[in-house]
Amino acid sequence: MKKQWVLAVVLCLALLTVIQQLTTANKQLPKKGYTAPAFTLTALNGQTYSLDSLHGKPVLINFWASWCEPCQAEAPEFSRLYGQYKDQIEILAVNVTSKDRVDDAQNFVSKYHIPFPVLLDAKAAVTETYNIAAIPTTYFVDRNGIIVDRLVGTTDPAQLELKFKQLLR
Repeated sequence: MKKQWVLAVVLCLALLTVIQQLTTANKQLPKKGYTAPAFTLTALNGQTYSLDSLHGKPVLINFWASWCEPCQAEAPEFSRLYGQYKDQIEILAVNVTSKDRVDDAQNFVSKYHIPFPVLLDAKAAVTETYNIAAIPTTYFVDRNGIIVDRLVGTTDPAQLELKFKQLLR
């Protein structure tokens, strides 16, 4: 009887260890070399956008908030690059709406003349899925849906344009 009890405890501990490892592995995702997690969000303009619908086209997923000074600094460069590469690359700007206000996001879009889709993540579901700990964070996803790079914070315009060009290869 005691052996069965010990065996049951050992099996439970082993199962808990496996579950913990799987949970930890999933929290480390998404990362370079992995498929970008799919999501669907509504944009400021009321349209619904899905990452899956863009399969076949490289995508930048930029997580931002209106109060974020680095986000404000990089906004004009993203707009410029989108104007230059919009036929080849899509940008999805995911507003961390759970920590921002829709009115402030709309004012940001107007102020910086953002021409690409601005998606509202009001429940932080996508923000959590992508393990966003700091903003801005940008994921670079190739035409096959694979994450090829991640940028936390801002970079200079020349480096950002280089990342756009690398995504087109």
